[in-house]
Amino acid sequence: MSGQNPLLEVRHLRVEFPTRRGTLVALDDVSFTISAGEVLGVVGESGAGKSMTGAAIIGLLEPPGRIAAGEIRLDGKRIDNLRYDDMRRIRGKEIGAIFQDPLTTLNPLYTVGRQLAETMTTHLPITPAEARKRAIGWLDLVGIPAAAQRIDSYPHEFSGGMRQRVVIALALCAEPRLIVADEPTTALDVSIQAQIIALLKSLAREKGTAMMLVTHDMGVIAETADRVAVMYAGRIAEIGPVRNVVKQASHPYTVGLMGSIPPLDRRVERLAQIDGAMPRLSAIPKGCAYNPRCPKVFARCAQDRPDLLPAGPTQAACWLYAAGEGAHDG
Repeated sequence: MSGQNPLLEVRHLRVEFPTRRGTLVALDDVSFTISAGEVLGVVGESGAGKSMTGAAIIGLLEPPGRIAAGEIRLDGKRIDNLRYDDMRRIRGKEIGAIFQDPLTTLNPLYTVGRQLAETMTTHLPITPAEARKRAIGWLDLVGIPAAAQRIDSYPHEFSGGMRQRVVIALALCAEPRLIVADEPTTALDVSIQAQIIALLKSLAREKGTAMMLVTHDMGVIAETADRVAVMYAGRIAEIGPVRNVVKQASHPYTVGLMGSIPPLDRRVERLAQIDGAMPRLSAIPKGCAYNPRCPKVFARCAQDRPDLLPAGPTQAACWLYAAGEGAHDG
């Protein structure tokens, strides 16, 4: 599938949480696409809206959260306005989800083999015997030792890291076309992390699976993603090819984020840090939400909220890239 025809399109997505004190906007005009075989990394600090974006795509927003505007399309078809049962059929078959906490995904009453086999027989035209055989193969693939013996174990009989691998197998076994992975490797030790990342990458390459990889770990993004979206206060601050965003970030927030990562090729006495904290949803400042923390702030930043603008090979939501504004960047 070509870049002109993305598998996933998110257009002007807005997610709101009505509260007694008024409506909180958790995602504000978020747009991006992911093509078949492409990995889009989504990074940002806690509360930036990364996980919320994933939850909106897979139709699992926590009430009272709701999609207030925009649309989500999978292979050209809208999925944000489907009934719960219709969306449930798409989850698993078309979209696989990997969550940070395996206990929210696994049923404690069923063996892991049964859960894998049932997922496959529900969504794929295969027999129970074939499903069991494939289940052993998937457990093997995600690095469960002695998979043929462990297939009849229950979730509580696995360690946390092993459970997370089972969750990854569960998300992948029905061969969905899109995977939304929310911090999929956080609970795993580094060697297993590398193995899982390699598996996710090879799935994207070989099976043409599209992937949205949500993480706060830039190392995982640099290793896995083709493009990266940097989120801040419910909006995309910058989006572009991963090497450009990592090596020559355009948005001052991305520059700060990259500056806080220790370089591997030299010693530095002190890492850069971004002063202040991300605003709460109830207190997002006027203009660019980053303006109170930005070293390059100027008058317009406090007044108008910038959309994504061309910034070399990436796009950045920053007035420095508006025609005639760059001269103010002191």
